[in-house]
Amino acid sequence: MILKKRFEPLEHPSDVGITAFGESLKEAFENAAYGMFAIMSDPDKLKSKLSFDIKTKASDKEALLINWLNELIYLEDTNKVLLKEFKIDKISETELKARVFGEKIDPKRHLLERPVKAATFNQLMVKEEKGVWRARVVFDV
Repeated sequence: MILKKRFEPLEHPSDVGITAFGESLKEAFENAAYGMFAIMSDPDKLKSKLSFDIKTKASDKEALLINWLNELIYLEDTNKVLLKEFKIDKISETELKARVFGEKIDPKRHLLERPVKAATFNQLMVKEEKGVWRARVVFDV
């Protein structure tokens, strides 16, 4: 099965959210990260100049998704970078290891459309249905 879209916006009254899709848990998590950064800025205007290694653990796959996305937000905030590529090397229900790519924020080239403060547990869902993984997450903006 080839999925046609990586993610779609999630209707929410006060915050913003996405549902990411994947043929595997790994792909759904990568697409959730891509979707989150697509909310912040246009990924087509980003280059993969810098790379960062990420490792995180959690008690279950839902908490792992939150930890993964919040690690990326922390990386974005502390290093003043925007990310566009997400390569998960290892993933289980409780552990994730990845390398991510992006570049320093350049106000002349990057329009920060909607900064994301945090991934939340509000409406959180990670599940597989008929061979398609879905990862729904709402962000505090």
